[in-house]
Amino acid sequence: MSTTRTRFAPSPTGYLHVGGIRTALFAWLVAQHDNGQFILRLEDTDKNREVAGSAEHLIKSLRALGLTYNEGPDVDGPHGPYRQSERLAIYKEWAQKLIDAGRAYADPYTAEEVQHFREQAQSEKRPFLYRSHRPENPSVWDGTTPLRFKSEPKAYEWHDEVMGDLHSGPEVIDDFILIKSDGYPTYNFAHIVDDALMEITHVIRGQEFISSMPNYLNLYEALGIEHPIFATMPHIMNEQGNKKLSKRDGAKDVLDYIRDGY
Repeated sequence: MSTTRTRFAPSPTGYLHVGGIRTALFAWLVAQHDNGQFILRLEDTDKNREVAGSAEHLIKSLRALGLTYNEGPDVDGPHGPYRQSERLAIYKEWAQKLIDAGRAYADPYTAEEVQHFREQAQSEKRPFLYRSHRPENPSVWDGTTPLRFKSEPKAYEWHDEVMGDLHSGPEVIDDFILIKSDGYPTYNFAHIVDDALMEITHVIRGQEFISSMPNYLNLYEALGIEHPIFATMPHIMNEQGNKKLSKRDGAKDVLDYIRDGY
């Protein structure tokens, strides 16, 4: 039996609040229960949203709560680096595998052209699907334009340890961006590659990702990767109970709770 390996993979875009720390806690508890390993990975590929000092703040928050990790940005391990911004060559290598297999292509369209496609679909009262505009003979990808996944729409059934048995139809699967024009990967691509290389056995994350699962499963198949066990955490709601708790609703920094004596 393989060693249980879980991960907490936040983006350094601000302080850690109760929603994020709950995800980290469950991932840590699963690893502790199975005498496994808990990994911290920083998903810092969106440089426009990154907040200076937040990576250090995330690490400080986990340590203050006793959620120690076996591998991470400041703890050497065999699967590093543990910052996605330091793994760009790895993502390009895996992207090339998809290109060679005919499962990825250079995106030829400008943002304005894509917006036109969206508006056209809306006016015709049909869902927008990028794959409907997939180029027949795409140019060779040179890294200056986005790289898109060439999806193969199909129905899926999968099990989630929290949500139970789930299913989806082929209509929800589309061609999504793997690597942006700035050379950084999207979450949709990078986390699948990283989880595989870091030998993550259990992916525990928030409910906001459930709608993307069919696309993830399509990409797992294209990469020849066996997907991990999934456990999707329901949202923590705001005080009114009508939407997910966020910093805009007054969700406090977890270190504030400690300073307040909790």
